[in-house]
Amino acid sequence: MPADEGLALYAAAVEAGGLGLPLLEVGTYCGRSTVLLADAARARGVTAVTVDHHRGSEEQQPGWEYHDPEVVDPELGVMDTLPTFRRTLHRAGLEEHVVAVVGRSPQVAAVWGGKVGLVFIDGGHTDEHATADYEGWAPHLAEGGLLLIHDVFPDPVDEFTGQAPYRVYLRALASGAFAEISAQGSLRVLRRVGAGV
Repeated sequence: MPADEGLALYAAAVEAGGLGLPLLEVGTYCGRSTVLLADAARARGVTAVTVDHHRGSEEQQPGWEYHDPEVVDPELGVMDTLPTFRRTLHRAGLEEHVVAVVGRSPQVAAVWGGKVGLVFIDGGHTDEHATADYEGWAPHLAEGGLLLIHDVFPDPVDEFTGQAPYRVYLRALASGAFAEISAQGSLRVLRRVGAGV
């Protein structure tokens, strides 16, 4: 995440934290954006929740552009970003401000029982995954809460990396339940202004 997008994420999280509800992230990876959410949560006296299965999304698997062999479990031979994430959070001194949920986003959303003040969608980049993240978590977003979608790339040349988040962004706007309040790079910030998904 570029610095300008990180600053926009942090500012939105601080604002959303004013609702007194958890700030939720879908797609932890190694925790860079979680640190921003956790620091905002700390400042607002709320909790950041981050949801990830820690096996990496499509583009992080072997043979793909964003694969990092350093986060492959040497015994199992599969991606495992959880240890790296835990070190990131510890080094930042923010462990007490984060609840890390290890699981698949749709399953966690299905058992989630409360409202959140922010939903940050930054998980898988296929239509299946981006849509499931949106459909699973948007219903939990409180009135006035913020929906953030990362990796929104309108150019069709970015089909694999950003078209699915872009389609989710367009769907959210078309629903009438969300209004865009800002954009920074590939990050879109929308506010819940009505019911629906």
